[in-house]
Amino acid sequence: MPALRVLYVIDSLAPGGAETSLVEMATGLVRSGIELHVLPLGESLELAPALQDTGAVLHPRPTRRGRPGNIRAVLEVARRTSPGLIHTTLYESDIAGRSAARLLRVPCSTSIVGDSYGPSRRAEVDPFRLRMALALDQLSARHASFHAVSQSLAARTSQFLRVPGNRIEVIPRGRDPRKYLFRTAGLRESTRSELGIPLDAPTILAVGRMEPAKGQLHLMRGLPVVAAAHPGLVVLVAGKEGASGDDLRSAARGLPADIRFLGHRNDVPALLAAADVLCFPSLREGSPGTLIEAMAVGCPVVASDIPPNYEVLGSGARSAGQLINTQDPQALGDAVNRALANPDFTTHRAQVGRARFEERFTIDAVVTRMADFYLSAAARFSRQPTKP
Repeated sequence: MPALRVLYVIDSLAPGGAETSLVEMATGLVRSGIELHVLPLGESLELAPALQDTGAVLHPRPTRRGRPGNIRAVLEVARRTSPGLIHTTLYESDIAGRSAARLLRVPCSTSIVGDSYGPSRRAEVDPFRLRMALALDQLSARHASFHAVSQSLAARTSQFLRVPGNRIEVIPRGRDPRKYLFRTAGLRESTRSELGIPLDAPTILAVGRMEPAKGQLHLMRGLPVVAAAHPGLVVLVAGKEGASGDDLRSAARGLPADIRFLGHRNDVPALLAAADVLCFPSLREGSPGTLIEAMAVGCPVVASDIPPNYEVLGSGARSAGQLINTQDPQALGDAVNRALANPDFTTHRAQVGRARFEERFTIDAVVTRMADFYLSAAARFSRQPTKP
């Protein structure tokens, strides 16, 4: 008998942060005795083969569209599999999974992986629609347990969803140190050769879907400062197409650098090994997996000074990166120049980052904590009063 059967409902299996983290955890969860069933609600299934390789059971996405169809799909799969816990990630899955769990009186938990109601989100979405979304989120959250990927998200969850702090467990994202090797010179050289980048060319990497919240436009605005000090500058932008794609290409035209838009890549560890600095100017994050990966690989980091980035990189003299106001082009350019011009400084930061990664963010440690969270969420429900 499994330690627990979990039905994991998620919006899609696109290569985003939440979806990638699920795949990273799945092997360890299955090995720990969790019988993991996954139901994606959307059409994007790029990560499905990798997920199936972990031993998780993948269920077909709903054939009926819309929120009622999503709820019905969760109900149907749950009735077939009799899970001890329904776990949800991302908004549509949260609403459908919590609703189905309430109807079936099955324990339910939710991972909070992004800041859905903060200032930068409010600037992007119609206020009325956001208020309606929040009201439904609050209503369905009443009987769930919560996992947040950062302390700052836990605080926002408690504030916006009116969830008591003792129902929110903070567990960060994790990565496998066997996949993210530290400062491998051979991988750096082979990746640069594959991309046609000279070994001595100063190279910046940006990773993330091309969306306003990822802040890549701020990188473009800071590049003249970097290019003035570093002729032959190469900039790699790795990420799926999004709402900022056209603006980014327009901003790149005429800049004194070799700027390459690579699209989605499955070889981010290799790109991090090849780069001289990772620029991460995101306006909002849950727990930035790219920064965890950069620390593991030993790639120097310049990142926006938002709370989740501090939680990953640390602060002060023991920080694994430079955290600055990346919306200031001069400050961003100066920080990148410091990273490019001072190898002793960046080597020290890289060593600090790898130590921090091994202490806090290895996948084995995260999986152990998540398995314990699932068990406690199921047990918490069994202690609740039986009346509806």
